[in-house]
Amino acid sequence: MKTVEPGEVSVGEFHAYMLGAIVPRPIAFVSTVDRDGNVNLSPFSFFNAFGSNPPVVVFSPSRRVRDNTTKHSLENVLEVPEVVINIVNYAMVEQMSLASTEYEKGINEFQKAGLTEVTSKLVAPPRVKEAPVAFECKVKEVISLGEEGGAANLVVCEIVLGHFDELILDEKGKIDPFKLDAVARMGGNWYCRANGASLFEIEKPVKNRGIGVDQIPDKIRYSVVLTGNDLGKLGNVEMLPSEEEVNLYGELSEMEEIRIRFQNDEESLIFHLHEYAQELLQEGKTEEAWKVLLQHY
Repeated sequence: MKTVEPGEVSVGEFHAYMLGAIVPRPIAFVSTVDRDGNVNLSPFSFFNAFGSNPPVVVFSPSRRVRDNTTKHSLENVLEVPEVVINIVNYAMVEQMSLASTEYEKGINEFQKAGLTEVTSKLVAPPRVKEAPVAFECKVKEVISLGEEGGAANLVVCEIVLGHFDELILDEKGKIDPFKLDAVARMGGNWYCRANGASLFEIEKPVKNRGIGVDQIPDKIRYSVVLTGNDLGKLGNVEMLPSEEEVNLYGELSEMEEIRIRFQNDEESLIFHLHEYAQELLQEGKTEEAWKVLLQHY
């Protein structure tokens, strides 16, 4: 491991390490207005949700690393403590990127990026019509964490109204991640798209209390085939199959074929049982995988 202490490198260098490692980061596409009503629109990837009662989100228009200047979004929320946080999807990512250009104060990034202003219902800044989701927010607090370049300014926002494009909802009225097609920031010029093969499901361990990886027999736990993810799935069962269940499964033709093929080679037998169990785990068949793994124990 390469170990880096922040104080031993430049702010910019450690900033790059952080942005390259803390990924993917959701993007808050923030619209604000100043006291004269001038509109600003700018993206921030130092952003996330922090509570739901009340619904709270936080973004940080940090001081610029290169010259320690502040961003117009920060100046605006100090004058008018209201924002709209628009969620960015793939269909508008290039326009969002264009809006991040450091235009002079008073320039409307909606117009520069070719995006459409929609009058908000409860706050002064407009929302982005093209955004699949928009949250109208009241700014509860702005927390400054320093006066040097790179210092954070945490803008704590309470959501007072949410707008959701019906095209991103499934038949139950919930947001479908494939329809949302969200994007997120990586390091440097890189982004990622939350769609296609990059989306996968992991059942939350809330319905049962898994036995844990520490309770997996050593000959399985220290397998040369099974990965940490495989062990995580195996450890999420409440109990192991019974001896009767394991024996019944062992009567299946595929189990019999593996035993006969490697009857004189115990090492290969274990290896192939673990490979077969891994295939079952990839198909979501955890209970069957356990029955395979327990054939030899």
